[in-house]
Amino acid sequence: MSGAWVDLAVRAAGGGVVAASDETFAEKENLVSTAAPTHTAHTFGHKGQIYDGWETRRRRQVGDGPGPTDPAGDDWAVIRLGLPGIVHRVVVDTAFFDGNHPSSAEIDVRWIEGHPSPDEVVDGPWERLCGTELQGNTAHIVAVEHPRAATHVRLRIHPDGGVARLRVLGEVLPDVRRWRGIGVDLASLAAGGRVLDASNRHYSPPENLLLPGTAADMGEGWETRRRREGGFDWVDVALGVAGRVHQVVVDTTHFVGNAPGTVRLVAPGTPELELLPETAVQPDAEHWFGVPDGLDDGLVVDRVRVEVRPDGGFARLRLFGRPTPEAAAAAGMRRFGAMPAAVAEQVLLGCCSAPDWAAAVVAGRPYADLEALVSAASEGVLALDEKGLATALAGHARIGAPSDGAGAREQVGVAGLDEAGRRELAEGNRAYEERFGHVYLVRAAGRSGEEMLALLHERLRHDPETEAEVVRAQLAEITALRIESLWTP
Repeated sequence: MSGAWVDLAVRAAGGGVVAASDETFAEKENLVSTAAPTHTAHTFGHKGQIYDGWETRRRRQVGDGPGPTDPAGDDWAVIRLGLPGIVHRVVVDTAFFDGNHPSSAEIDVRWIEGHPSPDEVVDGPWERLCGTELQGNTAHIVAVEHPRAATHVRLRIHPDGGVARLRVLGEVLPDVRRWRGIGVDLASLAAGGRVLDASNRHYSPPENLLLPGTAADMGEGWETRRRREGGFDWVDVALGVAGRVHQVVVDTTHFVGNAPGTVRLVAPGTPELELLPETAVQPDAEHWFGVPDGLDDGLVVDRVRVEVRPDGGFARLRLFGRPTPEAAAAAGMRRFGAMPAAVAEQVLLGCCSAPDWAAAVVAGRPYADLEALVSAASEGVLALDEKGLATALAGHARIGAPSDGAGAREQVGVAGLDEAGRRELAEGNRAYEERFGHVYLVRAAGRSGEEMLALLHERLRHDPETEAEVVRAQLAEITALRIESLWTP
């Protein structure tokens, strides 16, 4: 992992191989191993030479037609990206596979929300990303002409053979919805954090600092050479999203005789702003620094320089805090803009269940910002025809009887009604549905049960034309709030 892109598939960042057509000689999981491939000659198991990679059996012609051993086919492995994002470059490494490497390889991508099973992933549909001819014992760097967003990639090899590693380099697209109600490590890879530069990489790369989990040993951290010329070492980290840092974690675990003497954190710029003053650290220990230690938790930062004096290293860096609303919305919009259209439509249908409306809003991408998306969505709701309005209303539960999800959260005010109030609401709902032919729709978020009940009685006096306009306005308001809440941690 280096530069502006990170390895979205590497095991250390949560990547995994969920399925493969065959792994007779060497396991599919090796493809995303964090370590560089290794090889020890003349180490044989019961299936032959042991390889640090993924290797399939030789395809042979079979008499009863195409099958897993059909030489006209190919082998494949499906990888779940630990860090969903936009793929810009792929490295297909055939290290130590020479004579048993494939002739060529192709990479396909797809985007699937949630936590699909292996069968759901394998079934497709897939979209071709890039391809390359392959040589033995070579790391093939393949630039992607048209970068695409993905949660999963599929490596197809023709016709069979072995590949040591697959590296999928790109930009992380963090899911802001996962941050709701919790603090976030703004510098983590999962949030889109990355190392911009460092003064020294002599023993191990600074990118290790942002890896999830704890370091197993000193080699999984960042360590510089011994400085003889004075000064200090440093690493620049771009946060995934701008925000206020409430806790800094500098973990020197495993660094016993080579931890720094002190650390200092600044926000580079003109002028430079100090986030944490120079502070002593101990060897082989996890340090938490907050406001009592001098941390400025009111400072909004999008980049941090960690200075270590005079040199040395540490295992992990965590910058726990909360993103600014603007930064969270921008991150959410970037992910929404990169999603395949069908997936983006499903996201919107969770806000308003009118398929034609969702398709039209998605077709309007890209939007300059969240405000522009909300405006387009609201205008589309107000313009719904009778059929579209009926479809949208069918997706809303009766006030006082939400099923789950957004409706249940929005209708918490109903809980404040006493038993008589709940009976009155139920009777009013029935009267409303008999009069207008659909559920009583009102923006429930932020309203008490008494307010919703009073509005129900008021709207029962409307004629159908007036009420239809009120319903559209309420639907637009509800939809706008739901879209905004998608990317408001």
